[in-house]
Amino acid sequence: MKKSSLIIGRQPLIEAIQSGRAIDKILFQKNISGDSVGLIRQLADEKRIPIQYVPPEKLNAVSRSNHQGVIAFAALVAYLELQQVIDHVLSAGESPLFIMLDGITDVRNIGGIARTAVCCGAQAIIIPDKGVGALNEDALKSSAGALEKINICRVNSLMKAVDELHLNGIKVFASEMTAKTKLHELAFAEPCCIIMGSEDKGVFAPLMKICDDKFSIPMVGEFESLNVSVATGIILYEAMKQRMT
Repeated sequence: MKKSSLIIGRQPLIEAIQSGRAIDKILFQKNISGDSVGLIRQLADEKRIPIQYVPPEKLNAVSRSNHQGVIAFAALVAYLELQQVIDHVLSAGESPLFIMLDGITDVRNIGGIARTAVCCGAQAIIIPDKGVGALNEDALKSSAGALEKINICRVNSLMKAVDELHLNGIKVFASEMTAKTKLHELAFAEPCCIIMGSEDKGVFAPLMKICDDKFSIPMVGEFESLNVSVATGIILYEAMKQRMT
């Protein structure tokens, strides 16, 4: 595992990206300018690294070093291309079982999901480059190391990721509380990806529309919803059970 660290300054960041080092996000001071800034933007776009524009006070709070208006956070996990992971899983003779996270910001939930995913045989977790909790030390700790044992695919659009999954013959299912189809009625033994949304907003509506099916988890008691990590565990256990039989 790579050690957590900051990358401070323009040239150190350029060298880090060009060397292939994984970067979680870049902080730019608002109204920053200069030729090197343009190069960083270009490299970040190529590597799908999110950029956040912040006031100088934010940068100074992160580091008192001469940051030149630029600070980046080195990633603790390696990010892989989605197609690369699909090809690897298929070449290994396995049926893809992926998890896609939409709007889940609690890193403890992300860690718990990763832990269950590994235990139930899922091969990858797909996350967007924005709007999801950082895979930081807390996430790694919550995952009990699982985030280092599963493929992590970071994409700039979950909608495009669904299109890519469909092109590879992978069905996409979304968890939705009011769906008539029940969890056990879906064929999880087939190549599939399960989208889990945030507990307050659920799955993004346009994303829900392009899914192959949506399903709900049967519950005896009347309660608003399950914790997203717990719900993912229930779903993945059903998928594992179907694949074992």
